[in-house]
Amino acid sequence: MSRAFRFEDEKYLLLLLALPVIYFVMLWIHYRYLKRMKNWGDFSLIIRLMPGASNFRFHLKTILILLAIASAVIALARPQFGSKLTEVKRKGIEIMIALDVSNSMMAEDIQPNRLENAKLAISRLIDRLENDKIGLIVFAGDAYIQLPITTDYNAAKLFLASVNTDIVPRQGTSIGSAIRLALRSFSPESDKSRTIIVITDGENHEEGAIQAAASAAEQGVKVHTIGMGSPKGVPIPVVLPGGQRNYRTDHEGNVIISKLNEQLLRQIAAETGGIYVRANNARTGLKTIIDEMNKLEKQEIKAQVYAEYDEQFPYFAGLALFLILLDVTVLNRKNRHLAKFFEPSNEQELTS
Repeated sequence: MSRAFRFEDEKYLLLLLALPVIYFVMLWIHYRYLKRMKNWGDFSLIIRLMPGASNFRFHLKTILILLAIASAVIALARPQFGSKLTEVKRKGIEIMIALDVSNSMMAEDIQPNRLENAKLAISRLIDRLENDKIGLIVFAGDAYIQLPITTDYNAAKLFLASVNTDIVPRQGTSIGSAIRLALRSFSPESDKSRTIIVITDGENHEEGAIQAAASAAEQGVKVHTIGMGSPKGVPIPVVLPGGQRNYRTDHEGNVIISKLNEQLLRQIAAETGGIYVRANNARTGLKTIIDEMNKLEKQEIKAQVYAEYDEQFPYFAGLALFLILLDVTVLNRKNRHLAKFFEPSNEQELTS
């Protein structure tokens, strides 16, 4: 589904990055002004001769200007709310990604670590999708649906960003459970153009991975596998409460070495006619798999999208105008009637 809320011209939002710069420039100008005042003579005498001067008013007007600029920038980006849903039919495939989130995926033989590298690769895959559906399963000792099959790529990236090794309570690497859950997670009306991508280091701690792959082959689903890590193996880092780094150990105190199980991942892929690719720091192998998926026959996919959007920029433009007018009406000098209730004394402000 397309987004219910969007910015038509998102590039203008980059202008918001200028707000801190503007703020510090205004502070610097104000600081220079106060410094010049001190150079004129006795500062305590000067501020007594300027009873209307207000440091508080300066900060208030600065905030109003910054809010006005922010509102104007948002108005330029044209915020919109979807107002009319319609069903569209597209040609595409369905992809279920099964991502290993066991502790061994924190090994750093691929930078920054196996899990973060895999997440970056999935994000790039999402960027290349157009009319396809994608779903995400996370697994360790158990498998869970992190994102049901969808065409909402923004939601896919949002759910992907939240993935970490704590998201699955039971540790282990049950690849078979992940494949079986993926098979049950495709759209009910989908009977072809389906594929599963398993991203793992292959350290399977439970039986059934090959049997699950055989079930996928019977249903006409190819399982592609991406191996994360090195066959030589590396220790698994762990951050201690004090911020110090150490390595995971077994019950006997020996450092655990996590090795890529290429043989198992090759068998899983071969069982379904899929392909196996080993990732490294230079590539993850997703391009090879994408090229393979593009050979699949595309099937008709129905999706709900917003066909019409209501513009919201007039509200932000109006807010920007209101804040500018408010800034104009707020004088740099204190209001003698209100100052004693709402503003600190002149001496307190300018000497603080």
